[in-house]
Amino acid sequence: MKKYDDIINLPHHISSIHPQMSMHDRAAQFSPFAALTGYDRAIKESSRLTESKIELDDYEKAILDQRIFLLLEHLKELPEVRITYFKPDELKAGGKYISVSGVVKKIDSYEKKLILEDRKTIAVCDILSIEGDLFHSLEM
Repeated sequence: MKKYDDIINLPHHISSIHPQMSMHDRAAQFSPFAALTGYDRAIKESSRLTESKIELDDYEKAILDQRIFLLLEHLKELPEVRITYFKPDELKAGGKYISVSGVVKKIDSYEKKLILEDRKTIAVCDILSIEGDLFHSLEM
């Protein structure tokens, strides 16, 4: 007599107490164990590049101040400008430079922010440049 001959041809047992497990749940028992959960995400995050914020010299700051003052004088004309500013990264050091175009609605001198018509606010200390037709009179 061979091993298991006594049970090999018996019908498969179906429990009357426990419900049958789905094929998906049965397959999950044999899936590989991920010991380092989040490791792939952490590697991708560390490899993501950010830029350093450019520090403006005194001359560039003076030009930027002049442009903001000119904007303040001409707010009623709804000047359209293109602003390039630094947006700090929320997860690590550095950030990226973003350029937006729009109409300046208000300049908040207390909070030191420019508010565009679409309600986007930009901190003056993060602005790299402001371009627009309004400033052609300043250029030499």
